[in-house]
Amino acid sequence: SRGIGMVHQHFQLVPPMRVVENIVLGAEPTRRGLVDLDEARTRVIALSERYGLEVDPDALVEDLPVGMQQRVEILKALYRDADVLILDEPTGVLTPQEADHLLGVLRELTETGLGIVFITHKLREVLAIADDIVVLRNGQVVGETRPSDTDESGLAEMMVGRNVMLQVEKSVSRPGEPVLEVEELEVKDDRGQIALDGLSFEVRAGEILGVAGVEGNGQRELVEAITGLRVPSVGVMKIEGEELTGESPRQITKKGVAHIPEDREKHGVVAIYSLAENTILNRYHRKPFSIRGILRRDVIRLHAQDVVDEFDVRTPSISVPASSLSGGNKQKLIVGREFSDDIKLLIAAQPTRGIDIGAIEFIHRRILEQRDKGAAVLLVSAELDEILGLSDRIAVLYDGKIMDVVDAQDANREKIGLLMAGITD
Repeated sequence: SRGIGMVHQHFQLVPPMRVVENIVLGAEPTRRGLVDLDEARTRVIALSERYGLEVDPDALVEDLPVGMQQRVEILKALYRDADVLILDEPTGVLTPQEADHLLGVLRELTETGLGIVFITHKLREVLAIADDIVVLRNGQVVGETRPSDTDESGLAEMMVGRNVMLQVEKSVSRPGEPVLEVEELEVKDDRGQIALDGLSFEVRAGEILGVAGVEGNGQRELVEAITGLRVPSVGVMKIEGEELTGESPRQITKKGVAHIPEDREKHGVVAIYSLAENTILNRYHRKPFSIRGILRRDVIRLHAQDVVDEFDVRTPSISVPASSLSGGNKQKLIVGREFSDDIKLLIAAQPTRGIDIGAIEFIHRRILEQRDKGAAVLLVSAELDEILGLSDRIAVLYDGKIMDVVDAQDANREKIGLLMAGITD
């Protein structure tokens, strides 16, 4: 009612309903007390043509790709005569080409008089679209500037409060023998639909294989299958020739597999447990942390303090609950726990999601250190810059299939972006 529209990071749409029904929901035109869908359709078509946001009003939302669903969200706000449009991480689920198109649409919208608040951590996009930039840190405004007066490094320094290397230095990889081998893997999602269809690839010792793709194309199911959290319906997985398929998470961990989960709150830490307890979640049953089922608290405390010190976890004490940590410090705690054992294979799923640039730099360095020590690394990330910056080879996942595997030195945003959209030519 105040003219403010919001496009959330996670779309607020009703998947089984049509586009037109989603756009007018709650503000439907009526005729003789009934919803007038013909009038609604006419208005939506006119609106989409006016702003260059063409979409089929009669399509089911659940059948649309995410880029098109985002158009529906924007049209919802414009239909309600928004004067200010707030977008929260709007390119997080888009290919580079879709992201560029969205930025073009937003520029055109500002030319019609619409005000736009563009919330993002992607510095390149901020500099490409903003007229004015406000930098937040710990919930407070710490700087204001304009694109003409700064660059990515300047913005990063404002965000963190110190100089940050946006691109960590990476030595040339010297890959060895295959550590992880995946053959004809088929995995179903929570609805029983095929999420991975005949996937085959390998990750060698001393290399990082990046898995790129728009979220929702089978990445989560792949990680869960390898780490024992989801049972494949078909296919074989091996680590150094030993069968992984069907093993429990504990058995897989014993084989030398470390896992940085994509959801640190749900799968990474137990919020009510102390930091010390969280550092042994995957090894509390093993010596030296327990003997005959009895936890050795003194050994656990020493181990936890080592993890906190080595991985720069900012905390007043190892006795405080994990819930007291910031997102970046929780992630460093998880990385410290996983890296404090000998690693043959590292599964890093969205390892820097939702953390500050300083913590991102730290975690990137640690991942590269594991590669240089000889670990095989499977890096699954929705951040294309992260994939391009860390990977030695890149596998592009689309609709549950690998479109191609390319050497990182031959890859660029345009090439990977097309593969992410399922385009091979």
